[in-house]
Amino acid sequence: MSVIHPSSIRQGDRRAMAKAITLLESTHPEKLDQGQTLLEELLPETGKSLRIGITGVPGVGKSTFIEAFGMRLIEAGHRVAVIAVDPSSPITGGSILGDKTRMQQLSSHPQAFVRPSPSSGVLGGVARKTRETMLLCEAAGYDVIIVETVGVGQSETMVASMVDLFLVLMLPNAGDELQGIKKGILELADLIVINKADGDQKTLAQRAVREYRNALHLLKPTRASWQAKVLQCSALEQTGLVELWETMQDFQEMLKTSGEWEEHRSHQAVRWMWSLIDEELRQSFRKHSQIQADIPRVEKAIRQGKQLPTRAARSLLEVWFSSNTQNK
Repeated sequence: MSVIHPSSIRQGDRRAMAKAITLLESTHPEKLDQGQTLLEELLPETGKSLRIGITGVPGVGKSTFIEAFGMRLIEAGHRVAVIAVDPSSPITGGSILGDKTRMQQLSSHPQAFVRPSPSSGVLGGVARKTRETMLLCEAAGYDVIIVETVGVGQSETMVASMVDLFLVLMLPNAGDELQGIKKGILELADLIVINKADGDQKTLAQRAVREYRNALHLLKPTRASWQAKVLQCSALEQTGLVELWETMQDFQEMLKTSGEWEEHRSHQAVRWMWSLIDEELRQSFRKHSQIQADIPRVEKAIRQGKQLPTRAARSLLEVWFSSNTQNK
């Protein structure tokens, strides 16, 4: 692969961006190092965007919403990048959903960049290099970064830890949704948006807004300077999107005024470091030759009920600790 010059990224060359992201997602040490070196050179140009995490229950219309919202932002003069974390194919490891086919208008617009990213087996479906991809998009001049999660599940906590604002899309039938949604999702949300507030569902959407507002009053706010808000919109009819963006701008202004914005990002950077350390240690542990040899035997003993998982874990960790002590 040819060397990617930082100026190509700064100029928003989408082909160069795609190549750079491929480097960042690579497991090949040399390519990975090239990607990290490129990112370090671009670091001064990062951090200037609004990072938005978006999730929602199945059928809520995340892709339709993101496309409509993204196009509205572009009309207002913004540049929008969408990092859509797809489930990975168990056969090829690639993205299954293919967001470029689901957001055709947005992905083809010159002021937008849509990147489907396979989760590659990472817990919760969050791509391993999503954070690096966000930085790359910021360096390329995209001032609104949207991270779309696979769905309501374990990925929400991970996405919330890497964005500025976390938005949960819900359907108008609030009674059923309130019964099924995890309390933790509501606690993470900075905004809850009732989508599909159109046609016969307008009345249901209005009722859902009231019910979610009541539910949020029972929860302790996660931010000192912001109380989570509930809005409604129709991605299909493109209503409510202007109000939504105005609310997001209010959110950004309030957190910056209070100092919570910078504090939140600095804490995210530290958590990012520890997540990378955890990942590298796990990979190094599994690559250890003796541990690789012992794992089949240990797993078999656990499955047959001959050994407790706690004792099995301890035996493998003792091998790990012992080898590290000998290498000192």
